[in-house]
Amino acid sequence: MKHRQTVSVAGRILVSLALIFLLFYIMLPAVNLHDQNFIIFLIISILIVLVVNFLSYVKNFLSDLGQRRRTVVVGHDPITGAPVYGVNPQEAANPVSLAKPLKYGFILIAVLVVFMALASLIGIKFFNASRYRDLIAITDGDFTADVSEINMNQIPVVDRDTASRLGSRKLGEMSELVSQFEIQEHYTQINYHQTPYRVTPLAYADPIKWLFNQKNGLPAYITVNMVTQDTDLVWLESGMRYSPSEYFFRNIYRYLRFSYPTLMFDQVSFEIDDNGTPYWVAPVITYRIGWWSGKDISGAVLVDACTGESQYYTKEDVPQWIDQLYTSDLIIEQLDDNGRYQNGYLNSIFGQRGVRRTTYGYNYLALDDDVYLYTGMSSVTADESNIGFVLVNLRTKGTRFYPVPGATEYSAMDSAQGQVQHLKYTATFPLLLNISDRPTYFISLKDAAGLVKMYAFVDVAQYQIVGTGVTIDEARRNYRTALNLEDEMITETEEERTASGIVESVADVVVSGNSCYYFMLEGDGTVYTALITVSEQLPFLNAGDEVSFSYVSSGEDGATGNVISIEITKKAGEGADD
Repeated sequence: MKHRQTVSVAGRILVSLALIFLLFYIMLPAVNLHDQNFIIFLIISILIVLVVNFLSYVKNFLSDLGQRRRTVVVGHDPITGAPVYGVNPQEAANPVSLAKPLKYGFILIAVLVVFMALASLIGIKFFNASRYRDLIAITDGDFTADVSEINMNQIPVVDRDTASRLGSRKLGEMSELVSQFEIQEHYTQINYHQTPYRVTPLAYADPIKWLFNQKNGLPAYITVNMVTQDTDLVWLESGMRYSPSEYFFRNIYRYLRFSYPTLMFDQVSFEIDDNGTPYWVAPVITYRIGWWSGKDISGAVLVDACTGESQYYTKEDVPQWIDQLYTSDLIIEQLDDNGRYQNGYLNSIFGQRGVRRTTYGYNYLALDDDVYLYTGMSSVTADESNIGFVLVNLRTKGTRFYPVPGATEYSAMDSAQGQVQHLKYTATFPLLLNISDRPTYFISLKDAAGLVKMYAFVDVAQYQIVGTGVTIDEARRNYRTALNLEDEMITETEEERTASGIVESVADVVVSGNSCYYFMLEGDGTVYTALITVSEQLPFLNAGDEVSFSYVSSGEDGATGNVISIEITKKAGEGADD
C-alpha cells in the first residue's frame, strides 16, 4: 500500500509540472512579480495542482474502494464465526488528504488576488495624477529652427497602406517565393542612410511551408523607399531563423522569454542597422508608478534575426540606428495623460482648465537621422481646431511642443479632398512640413485602388489655403501661389533657371499614372524631367529637336532639373537642304 501511494504522489508531481510548463510555454510571462501575467500564471498553476490532486484522489478512492470490498474484514458471522468482508468506513473516506491541499491552495490564490487588487489600487490615476503627467517631459520648441525646410525630392509620400501594397506587388513578382512565403504587416518606419524607409520581414505562409523551409530560415526582407516608392527584396546570405512566424523555441517571443526570463517586453519591432543586417528590437518595460502602473521603457534587447545573438542595452546606450524604441501607442497614452492632468485629477473631469488631448491620429517625421512621432494637440473643450502640435523622438522620448493654432489633421484632409472632389480621391493622414517657415500639412491623395495620384499642401493656420498637383513640385507651386508667396518661392536650393539646346535623347515613362518625359541636351549632363501637364508638345519631342525651357534645379549638385515650361523652337531636320 505505501509503495503504491508513493508512486501516486510522484505521478501527480510529474503531471502538474508538465501542465505548468505547457502553460508557461503558451503564456510566456516574465518571472517577475511586476508582471500581471505572472501573477495570473501563478493562480492558474495553483488551480492545476489542485485539480490534479483532486482527480488523483478520486481515482485512488475508487480503486481503494473496490479493493477493500474484497479484502477488508469488517466483522464476523455471529453463528459461524466466519469473517465478513466489506468497506471500512474510516479508511474508505479520508477527507483529510484532500482538505489540506484545497485549503492552503485557495488561501494562496486569495492572497494573490488581494495582492493584485492592492497593486492596482495604489497606481490608480486619482492618487497619482501629477506622476502620470510627468511620465513625459514636454518643452517648447521653435518650429522654424527645429524643423528645417527640406528639398521636395526628400518628402516621404508612402504611408503604411501604400507600403503594404507595394510590398505585396514586389513579392508577387518572385514566383519562387510567393508560394512559400508571405509578408508580415510590420512595416516599421526607419531612417536608413538619411532616407525614410519602411521595412518588414517575410513570414512562412503556413505550418507546412515552415516545415520545408525552416532549415534555411526566411531568405529576405522588404524595404520600401518612402520618397521614391522604390521597393526592394533584400536577399540574405544567411536566412532569418528568429521571427514571429517561427515555431517552438525559434519563435522570437519565446526565444526572448527563455533568454531573459525576468525582463518584461513591450511590442517587438523589426529594424535593420546601417549595414542592412536585420534585427528584432524588444523594448524592456519598467513601471514608474505604484507596482505595475505608469508603463515606461528602460532599455531594449537587440536580437540578430539571423544568428540569434542578443544583447541588452539601457535606454541611454541603445545604438544610434535604432529608430523606434518607444511604440506610438505608448507615446500617445503618455501625451494624453500629460495634457489631461495639467491641473490635477478633479480638474480633468469638472473644470477642465488647460486640459488638452492628442488628435485622433499621428504620423512620422524624419529629422536628424531619427524618427519623430507627430500629432496635433487640441483642447478638450474645443476640439475643432488644434492649439499646437508635438514632435516626439521615438528613440529618446525627447518631446517638443509647438504652439501653432490651426486646423486639425482631419479638417485639412477634408479640405484637400474638397479640391479634387470630382476625382473622389481619399487623403492620407498629413505629414507636417516647413514650407517657407510656415507649418504646412502635406497630404497624398489616393484613388480607389490605393495608388497615389496627386499631392496637396494645406496651410495649418488657414486650412482653406490648399495647393494640389500631380507632382509635389506642382502642388507646392500652387500652394505658394495661394499664399501669395510667388515672389518668394525661389530658394537657394531651388533656383529657377532657363536653358536651351538640342535634345540628345528622350524617353517617356509613367509615374503615378501620369506620363513623364526625361531628356538630355547635347553637351549637358543634366537629366531634365517634364510632366505631360507642362506642355502639350511633349509627346512630339524627339532627339535632335531644339528646345527652350525653364526649370528648377534639384538633386545633388543640380544633377536633375524639373521642367516648369518648355517650347520646341525647331524640329529636327527643319531648314536642312533636301
